[in-house]
Amino acid sequence: MAKKSKSLTLAILGLSSLALNCHADELLQDAGSWAQVVSEGSLKFIDPSLEKGRIWLEGQSRWDDTWNHWYQGVLRIGLGYSLSDRATIWAGYTWVPTQNLGKPSVSQQDLWPGFRYVLPTEIGTFTFRTMIESNFLPGNGDTVRVRPRQMFRYMHPFEQKPQLSLIIWDELFVRVNTTPAGGQSGFDQNRGFAGMGWTFNPNFRAELGYMNQYIDDAKHENHVMHHLLMGSLFVNF
Repeated sequence: MAKKSKSLTLAILGLSSLALNCHADELLQDAGSWAQVVSEGSLKFIDPSLEKGRIWLEGQSRWDDTWNHWYQGVLRIGLGYSLSDRATIWAGYTWVPTQNLGKPSVSQQDLWPGFRYVLPTEIGTFTFRTMIESNFLPGNGDTVRVRPRQMFRYMHPFEQKPQLSLIIWDELFVRVNTTPAGGQSGFDQNRGFAGMGWTFNPNFRAELGYMNQYIDDAKHENHVMHHLLMGSLFVNF
């Protein structure tokens, strides 16, 4: 089991380093911290007939490495429908306010459909999540950037302590079209995470670990790699 988990971790984090190997001389690196709270539950609390309806609420805050500067937030809401105990379809809205030092505050808004599939196995649980964002960006006029994002996630509980789990995931973002403010089409960014999770009970789980975020610029000429401490709280109801 340990060898399989280690191999999966190396494979996922390796995706983030592929671009680094190609453009090491043009890479800017920095550090920071992200925190998020994600809540999901059935709509049956409104009416029992809505048992298969789902709601997804998420909030994120992002800081630089000294915690002196908050630079970005994320507020996300989604409504879904459970096709089965493993598959769920979603539609939602995201608001992303950003405050970079020396620049005016800006806000991005996204509309997106999504699909999630959860696959339990003997070695752990795999989750596959697809979202196709329509990004409404400042300075983009009436042009909408289309950006699919694909996540692969793996959670492996430890036999000796099932509350404790190894968590690894990777998420790839691609720009479908070229837009004035959204950049040229092609690769946008990749996020790879490795950490540990602790399940307090069926309704609460916390995760803490390292996330590597590799971002391509608008013209695919310059690149940024963020080294991030990421903490998450998941609430189910």
